[in-house]
Amino acid sequence: MATKPQTMGFQTEVKQMLHLVVHSLYSNKEIFLRELISNSSDALDKLRFLALSNSALYENDSDLKITIESNEKKNTITIKDNGIGMNWDEAVENLGTIAKSGTKAFLASLGHDQAQDSNLIGQFGVGFYSAFIVADKVTVKSRRAGASAEEGIVWESAGEGEFTIAQEKRAERGTEIILHLKKDAEEFASDWRLRSIVTKYSDHIGWPIVMKKEDEDKKKSEFETVNKATALWTMAKSEITDDEYKSFYKHIAHDYQDPLCWAHNQVEGKQDYVSLLYVPGHAPFDLWNQEAKHGLKLYVKRVFILDDATQFLPRYLRFIKGIIDASDLPLNVSREILQENKQVEAIKSASTKRILTMLEKLSQDDPENYQRFWTEFGLVLKEGPVEDQTNRETIAKLLRFASTHTGTDQQTVSLEDYVGRMKEGQDKIYFITASSYNAAKNSPHLELFKKKGIEVLLLSDRVDEWLTGYMSEFDGKKLQSISKGNLDIPGEEKEDIKEKTASMEPMLKQIKDILGERIKDAVFTSRLTDSPVCVVADENDMGLEMQRIMQAAGQKVPPVKPIFEINPEHALVKRLHGISDDAVFAEWVNMLFEQALLAEGGQLENPADFVRRVNQLLLQGE
Repeated sequence: MATKPQTMGFQTEVKQMLHLVVHSLYSNKEIFLRELISNSSDALDKLRFLALSNSALYENDSDLKITIESNEKKNTITIKDNGIGMNWDEAVENLGTIAKSGTKAFLASLGHDQAQDSNLIGQFGVGFYSAFIVADKVTVKSRRAGASAEEGIVWESAGEGEFTIAQEKRAERGTEIILHLKKDAEEFASDWRLRSIVTKYSDHIGWPIVMKKEDEDKKKSEFETVNKATALWTMAKSEITDDEYKSFYKHIAHDYQDPLCWAHNQVEGKQDYVSLLYVPGHAPFDLWNQEAKHGLKLYVKRVFILDDATQFLPRYLRFIKGIIDASDLPLNVSREILQENKQVEAIKSASTKRILTMLEKLSQDDPENYQRFWTEFGLVLKEGPVEDQTNRETIAKLLRFASTHTGTDQQTVSLEDYVGRMKEGQDKIYFITASSYNAAKNSPHLELFKKKGIEVLLLSDRVDEWLTGYMSEFDGKKLQSISKGNLDIPGEEKEDIKEKTASMEPMLKQIKDILGERIKDAVFTSRLTDSPVCVVADENDMGLEMQRIMQAAGQKVPPVKPIFEINPEHALVKRLHGISDDAVFAEWVNMLFEQALLAEGGQLENPADFVRRVNQLLLQGE
C-alpha cells in the first residue's frame, strides 16, 4: 500500500532547467534514452562498488542489468535497473533539486537563443530532466538496496511546478522510470526505435541492456541483450570506430557535444592499466568553481570504484574526461590510499605526458581545432608551468598569446612562432603584463619596441603574472618584462644619455626631492619616444600588475616603490626644465608622476587631487 502522496515544489533552478531542456533540445529528442541509461549504468556501478564490502546489498540478485520495455497501447516506456536505488530523501534531493553550485549564474545566461542554449545545456548535463522532452508525466519507483520493502517510494511529476512523492511497498531494489509519452513522441513507444537509439548511443555501456524479443507470432517473449555490453576501453583500438568513441564520451561525461580528441592506451609491464582520455569540445560551466568535482572515472579490474578520482591528473588538466582501469590496485582502494600509492603517481605521470602529446599533435595537425581548444581551456593550461616543473617546456610549446605582431586580442601566437621571428642579435622574448589587452597594447613601454619593429607579447590574463614568474625562459631565450629593470634592446643606439642630460641633472635631483618616498629612483631613459614619463619596477621587485592582483585578493603587499623614468627629448619635459617657480614645478612633477601611474593601469590615492592639479595647470597654460 502506498502512503498518501505529499506534494512538493521544484527548486526554482529545476523549473528553469526543465523549461530550457524541453524547449532547447526539442530537435534532438532521442537523447533522453541515452541520459536515462547513463543514470542506470551509474546506479549499477555504485551498487557493485558498495557490495564489495557488503555483499548483502545484492539481496540474492547479483545479475545486474538495465531493462527497457515499451507499451504501444498505453504509450509508455519503462527503463528499469536493479542498481543502488533511492530512499525518500535521496529521491527528493536527486529529482527535485540541482545541487551544483553556480547553477543560478549559469541559468541566468540561458534563455535568449535556443540554438545557443542547446550548446550551453551540454556544459551542464541534462540528466534525468531530459525525460520531459518526450513525456508529459514521469513516474519513478525506487527502493534503496538494503532497505526494507516498506521503504520503497513512488515519485511523480508532469514537469511543471511540482512533484508528488509517497512511500510504496516495493520488493525489488533499484529504480524504475515510467515515461508517459506526449502525443508528438509516440514514435518512441516502438521497440525498433528504442533499439536503434540504444545501438546509436549506448552500445558500449558495460552493463547488459535487455529488451523483450518478438517470436514468430510477433509476440514479445523472453529478454535478450541489445547492446554489446563490453566495456569499450577493454577492446582493441582497431575494433572501435570514431562514432563509438564519441558515444562513449557522451556517456561518461554526460555531455551533449562531441569531444575534440582522445587517447586510448593499454599499458602492460611494470604497471598494468588502461586509460581512455578525452579533451572536451567546450568548457563545463563550473570549470572555475573550486568546489566542483573533477577527475577521471576509476575502475579496478573493470569494477567501478570512483566517479571523480582527481589523483590521476594534475589540477591544470582538470577539464580532461575519461577512465582509468587499473589491474594492480586493490578493489577496496580509498581516496587516502590513492594519495599515497606509487603506482597512482606513475599512472598520473604517464597520463599527463599522454595528454600533452595529444594536445601537441592537435596543435600541429589541426591548428583550427587547437585554437578552439585554447579559447575554451587556455586559461587553465596556463596554470601548468606553475604546477608542473617536469613538463614545463612541453606545456610552454602549447601556450598561446596576443602579440604586437598580430594586432588583435586573439591569443594565437606560440613561443615558437615568436622565436622564429626574432630580430638578428635579439636573445630575449619580450612581454608586458597589464590588467587588460588595451592597457597592454597602449602602454608607453612599447614605444621603442614599435620604433625598432621588435615583437612584444601582450599578456592580460590574471594568471600571466604567475606564469611569467615560473617560466623564466623558453628554447634557451630568457623571458623579459619590458616594464621591469634595464633593457638591452638590439639595434638601440648606445648613446651616452648622461652626457646628453648633464644640464638637466639639477632638475632630476629636484624631481627626486619632490617625489621623495613615493619612488625608488628617478632616471632619464631612452626607452620612451612619444610619452614624457613612465614608471617601471626594479628588476628584483614585484611587478606593478602583480601588486594590484594581490591587493585585489585582499593580501598584504609589501610596499614596492617604482622607478620614475623621464624622456629628456619630450616637449613637456623640456618645458618642465624651463619652469623657475618651485611651486608650479612641483605641481607639474606630481601631475606627470600620477599620469605615469594611470598609464600603467594603477590607482591614485587621491584622484580628486589629480583632477584639481590638471585643471589648474590647464588654466595656467592659457
